[in-house]
Amino acid sequence: MKKKFLGKAVLSSMMVLMGATSAMALTGQEKLGQMLYFDKYLSLNHNQSCASCHHPAAGWADPLNAAMPDVYPVSLGSDRNLNGCRNAPPSGYAAFTPLFDNQMLAGGQFWDGRADTLKDQAKGPFLNPVEMGMPDEAAVIAAIADRNNPKSRAYQTFFRQVYGVNLSKIDYTNNALILDLYDKVAEAIGSFEQTKRLTSFTSKYDYYLAGMTTLSDQEMAGLALFEGKGGCNACHPSAAQVNTDATITPPLFTDFTYDNLGVPKSSNVLLTDCPTDLGLGGRINDPAQDGKFKVSSLRNVEMSAPYAHNGYFATLADIVHFYNTREDGTWPGPEVAANVNYNELGNLGLTVQEEADLVAFLQTLTDGFEDKMPRNFVPPSITPLP
Repeated sequence: MKKKFLGKAVLSSMMVLMGATSAMALTGQEKLGQMLYFDKYLSLNHNQSCASCHHPAAGWADPLNAAMPDVYPVSLGSDRNLNGCRNAPPSGYAAFTPLFDNQMLAGGQFWDGRADTLKDQAKGPFLNPVEMGMPDEAAVIAAIADRNNPKSRAYQTFFRQVYGVNLSKIDYTNNALILDLYDKVAEAIGSFEQTKRLTSFTSKYDYYLAGMTTLSDQEMAGLALFEGKGGCNACHPSAAQVNTDATITPPLFTDFTYDNLGVPKSSNVLLTDCPTDLGLGGRINDPAQDGKFKVSSLRNVEMSAPYAHNGYFATLADIVHFYNTREDGTWPGPEVAANVNYNELGNLGLTVQEEADLVAFLQTLTDGFEDKMPRNFVPPSITPLP
């Protein structure tokens, strides 16, 4: 059994009282971060924002991927002729991911944990040629300050109020200043990603844990399989922790560790030229970790198709079937044959009905269930990590 990890910082920061006050209005920094997050002008061709690949309509993943997962398993860049080799992971609930632990090999942002914090992660896409494609940090700051940017006046106001910066008087020859401003941009985006907008804990399962709704017979059967025969909760813990002071720790459905599931190499035309992806092992140069990718949270998983690091599985039913039947000879071999987890998946012995029950349970993890319930439920008030 793989060692499980949930950082103490996460546990302490997530303790909440169900009757706590509701989310407060956004701070100036959070509002600034929200504007930056949704601003397509900050890309090479003014056509891509953070939200283009991490949108609320797709569970904070890529809506194009979710709508056409067989055609687009990965995101297109601002240059529509370019794309990356990995499926965009959802940004929802990423705020609770602990820093990468070099001993436990757990935590960190991205599929391979290469960024520690939300701020660190936010710096990457702007300058990635297969994502937003900006040539350098100065180009990002110039796009923010550009008077042709529809948000220019709002940026002037918020940069002055939040950071005391006058965007109309930027010395673009001062590299230290530009890097500091770029750091502030990423900091603001990270602050927005910690807000209730991305961490609402308002799924049907949250209401169920709060004793305010019941699961259907099929959903209950799926939960029993998730925690029993399917063994899913070995890596995706599903139980809330009830603390002695009447607070709770809501489940995040990930233990933040890394695993090689034996996912096949994609044959999609967008990934034809992609090299073998070694995941964590490639990043830390450790063959014992080759093929391992971070265990994803399952919150909003219904909305965030496709699945796995290369988007190999178009639907929830597909990946559940893979977990159940990987060893039956009908699937292609793994992209990375070393370090495949043969202990916790691959031959679960689930029936067709049991697979469907598991999918039904996973669909209870989608936020927004409050629209179907009386408004006497107060979502948890939680302080995420930086």
